[in-house]
Amino acid sequence: MSEKELSEIIDDDPKEESMSFLEHLEEFRWRIIYSLIGIVLGTIIAWIFIDYLVDYVLLVPAKSSGSELQNLKPFGQLFMYMQIAIIVGCILSIPNIFYQFWKFISPALRKKERKYISLIVIFSSLCFLLGIAFAYLVMLPLALKFASKFGSTSIKNFFAIDEYMSIILSVMLTAGFVFELPMVSLFLTKLGILTPSFMKKYRKHAIVIILVASAILTPGTDPVSQVILAVPLLLLYEISILISKIARKKK
Repeated sequence: MSEKELSEIIDDDPKEESMSFLEHLEEFRWRIIYSLIGIVLGTIIAWIFIDYLVDYVLLVPAKSSGSELQNLKPFGQLFMYMQIAIIVGCILSIPNIFYQFWKFISPALRKKERKYISLIVIFSSLCFLLGIAFAYLVMLPLALKFASKFGSTSIKNFFAIDEYMSIILSVMLTAGFVFELPMVSLFLTKLGILTPSFMKKYRKHAIVIILVASAILTPGTDPVSQVILAVPLLLLYEISILISKIARKKK
């Protein structure tokens, strides 16, 4: 074996310097600190624009569906504003959180793989934001329209503002994490836990689970709204198979 080939093999191996358990803990602690700093900065930015976020972003689904909101607690709006600022701060700092996560596990990656951390962070953040956008533009209007129209016409549906905001934020965050399925498949494939053949073998089972989940998460019995939710989930599953296949080949 030539000297050049030997150097390429060495460069393709994980980091030569092994870290002790305490060094791993110290690295983990600093990654958490950096993530928290990003969340604090994101929360400050969100608080600066909190009125705009509430009036022109989070209340839009309620206005478009004709829902009527009311505050039932003395300091309800104050605590609601604080909650929104913190959650929006977390969303704004998602790229930094993903970056700190991948930097923490980078010692376990090969040198060639570590070069793609920036692309992985961008793609992960994009998937998360696409999930939030899908929930905001598709899922929430359907859910609120159903909730505001359901029931007897003799009974007016008024929604407590804290419960409304809790539903809005939880649905968007859940959709954001669901759209991380391709990146989860990449990570599990790199660990050797998941294979494309396994995902293909249980594709039918996955379709059934996705359809059931769509029926549960989608309000009402409208099949159109269920399909609207199921289609992107099915596409994400197929994309995950493709990503797992590519990662497997490179491995």
